[in-house]
Amino acid sequence: MTLVDDLRALLGDRRVKYQPLELRIYGTDSGIARGIPIAVALPESTEEVAESVRLARKWDVPVVARGAGTGLAGGVVPMEPALVIALTRMDRVEQVDRDAMTAWVGPGVINLELSQQIAHLGVHFAPDPSSQAACTIGGNVGTNAGGPHCLSDGTTVVHILGLEMVTVDGDILQLGGAAPDPIGLDLRAVVVGSEGTLGIVTRVMVKLTENAPAVHTMLVAFNDIEHAAAAVSGIIAAGVIPAALEIMDQPMVEAVENFTKAGLPTHAAAVLLAEVDGHPVAAEMEAGVVASIARDNGAIEFRDAHNDAERALLWKARKSAFGAVAQSAPDYYLHDTVVPRVHLVETLRKIYDIAERYGLDMLNVFHAGDGNLHPLVSFDSSDPEMLERVTAAAREMVIVSVEAGGSLSGEHGIGIEKRDLMSHVFGPIDLDAQARLREAFDPRERLNPGKILPEGSRCYDYGLALNLQEEL
Repeated sequence: MTLVDDLRALLGDRRVKYQPLELRIYGTDSGIARGIPIAVALPESTEEVAESVRLARKWDVPVVARGAGTGLAGGVVPMEPALVIALTRMDRVEQVDRDAMTAWVGPGVINLELSQQIAHLGVHFAPDPSSQAACTIGGNVGTNAGGPHCLSDGTTVVHILGLEMVTVDGDILQLGGAAPDPIGLDLRAVVVGSEGTLGIVTRVMVKLTENAPAVHTMLVAFNDIEHAAAAVSGIIAAGVIPAALEIMDQPMVEAVENFTKAGLPTHAAAVLLAEVDGHPVAAEMEAGVVASIARDNGAIEFRDAHNDAERALLWKARKSAFGAVAQSAPDYYLHDTVVPRVHLVETLRKIYDIAERYGLDMLNVFHAGDGNLHPLVSFDSSDPEMLERVTAAAREMVIVSVEAGGSLSGEHGIGIEKRDLMSHVFGPIDLDAQARLREAFDPRERLNPGKILPEGSRCYDYGLALNLQEEL
């Protein structure tokens, strides 16, 4: 008997993958990291997940949970031979409560499809990553995903009220729930963003958001990115917190326009996509503020979407940004860092300089309202020397963002990609505390091993950690 034999007995032949090509497919996400699973299980219930975890424990095999594989930080790539549990078949929307504005959903539910299924109720799920047509709710929970409309609504953790989770021992827990202020530690918030290192989420209670009665979507063009960033700061300083504030630089605008034919101004050095929503009178007033501040900051073109079709086309353009890059190269490396808005321009300039110094083609699109940068380098990964330059440049881009007072990730997670950069943000005591928390859930690190925390994070002795901190 083998692990594969046991899994086939549990799930049947069709829901266990173990052929080389299948394993290769499930050994990657949308980034550049690669790994090879021992087997892939496709459970359809919490009980099947729990039993799969118990079988992995029986055979002393680590477990990696995954959804659609749209992540970019290597978060679901096995770092060592492991059982991959793919949760995409757990895709039911259940117990929708319009009065309580909640729903229980499976981790395999596609983000956009959730909002489509409940649209007739006049509500939606607010977090909207650019990959929302493919990414799953479970993946959103794992990375605490964001999206353009998280400026005013907040990231995934704000919209998750409760979780059902399978532990490393195969036990089933429920964390959080509908109560507005649950008693005890908020373990729900601890699990959101933990990238499958604390447990495997099998059901999610999501908070639903009322559809806004009025929406204004505006496209503003500028002659330089400095004025576009200044307009963003001016809008927020005026007391307006839009639903979204997105900026694309000229190379990205050209790629997107060639891809979507949305009528974007390719002559502009930067394009700002701004959206306000709410009561019709309030939305109208806020749209006026946005327009006035944009013009005060040198806007060379202003367009207000006249109807839902125009609005949808503008958002299609923005959310097609990453796909549009495929026109210029077979691969791209997309980073995800956050900087304070006041340091947006200076950080962007440094990032452009890094790309130029390494001889790389770079495009920029970012959530300007909350300073979440997404520098994107297009390249051909079949050239080892090119890949080396790309990863070296990406590391420098992260470091300049952190030095500007920013953080390592706004929504993509740490995974493998930024694991070894954690010490640039956290000291030995901080890393030790995080390692101890993980150890409380998973003492032997059998859930998604090798992710988030660098080697040596656990100091085992507070005095040792304190001494290390003093030396730094």
